[in-house]
Amino acid sequence: MPLSEEEIDYLEAHIPELADAAFTQAYWQALAAGSSVMITEGAALYEIFPNGSRRFVKNIDPPTKVTIGEKWVLR
Repeated sequence: MPLSEEEIDYLEAHIPELADAAFTQAYWQALAAGSSVMITEGAALYEIFPNGSRRFVKNIDPPTKVTIGEKWVLR
């Protein structure tokens, strides 16, 4: 049975929450499997290891603030 427009809107409204939960789960699963993960803090990139230690990798450009509906052209 196809979804109604209201049901689709409801599900789409929860995409950010679901994406956040998926990234958090993948982060912890990678560490539990013995792999390292990369994270950013401000304008720095770090590698996080399963034992809790972290290694600075490099400085990166600071995050870009984007407003809803704004369009960007990638070159």
